Amino acid sequence: MKVFQWALLVLLLGSGCSREANQGKPGNAVGNVDGQSEQDTSFADVRRAFKTRLVLQEKTNEAVPIPPPQLFDVVHFDSAVGKLAAYLSRPREGGAKQPAIIWVFGGFDNSIGETAWEESTPEDDQSASAFREAGIVTMYPSFRGGNENPGFRECCYGEVNDVIAAAEYLSKQDFVDPNRIYLGGHSTGGTLVILAAAASDRFRAVFSFGAIDEIIGYSSEPIPFDYKDKQELKMRSPIHWLSSIKNPTFVFEGASSGSNLYALYQLKRASKNPLVQFHPVKGKDHFSVLAPVTKLIAEKIALDTGPQCSVEFSGGEIAKHAKE
Repeated sequence: MKVFQWALLVLLLGSGCSREANQGKPGNAVGNVDGQSEQDTSFADVRRAFKTRLVLQEKTNEAVPIPPPQLFDVVHFDSAVGKLAAYLSRPREGGAKQPAIIWVFGGFDNSIGETAWEESTPEDDQSASAFREAGIVTMYPSFRGGNENPGFRECCYGEVNDVIAAAEYLSKQDFVDPNRIYLGGHSTGGTLVILAAAASDRFRAVFSFGAIDEIIGYSSEPIPFDYKDKQELKMRSPIHWLSSIKNPTFVFEGASSGSNLYALYQLKRASKNPLVQFHPVKGKDHFSVLAPVTKLIAEKIALDTGPQCSVEFSGGEIAKHAKE
């Protein structure tokens, strides 16, 4: 998975500047369903009226690796295409309901694996283990077409529904506080969680790392839909749907070379939504940003115990964590 993501990063950096000429301006009604713009209707409404057409039907067909039993259980949650696999961390003892986060890995295979527990350096720790280590229940879902799951990969479309389905499963666990379910993801996972935040208000707060602004940036990959279809592209591009986000959403990316910083600034320029905040992190790249900032987020979640989400970040505290 990590080798794949490094290849993806090269693609992102190589395509970033050229995408500017290809993308429509945020808010334009380009190829919208029934002629409606996103100002007229929510992302959830537009999704209900749209049906993607896959030109490739691709599956991973790889078994879910068995995790260390002291860390995770393999569980299965219901989705529109059938049962999907996930890792779920063991709850703390004591019986109190606990906060939980769904974490979405990067890559296009929609699968889960050893990244959830393998040892990593701080420069490339994609495990999001900071949440589990802070006592936050952590769920790593796989999606349609991933591992041995039913369905086919859709590249950030049907997977949005799978993320929401994972939250529904998580909310029913007797050790999880259903009002304190968070969502986070990295790279393509970061793109997906912004789309999920726009499609549903189910999550108390959302944390996106290294997202892309326009899905066309992935066009060098074996995309399963027709990427010449403007509406197919728009339905997968976060830049067009930021106004639909109803809960606090934080977008992070390393500001050093080797990051997808261009997309963060494109999203920031497009956004008029005060609930969506953008944080470039100096001295970090697309991967090294993860370890210090996920640790900071975990600390924020542990303190977020009131009736409303109180999570917020200052540039100073982010910079401090990035230097530790």
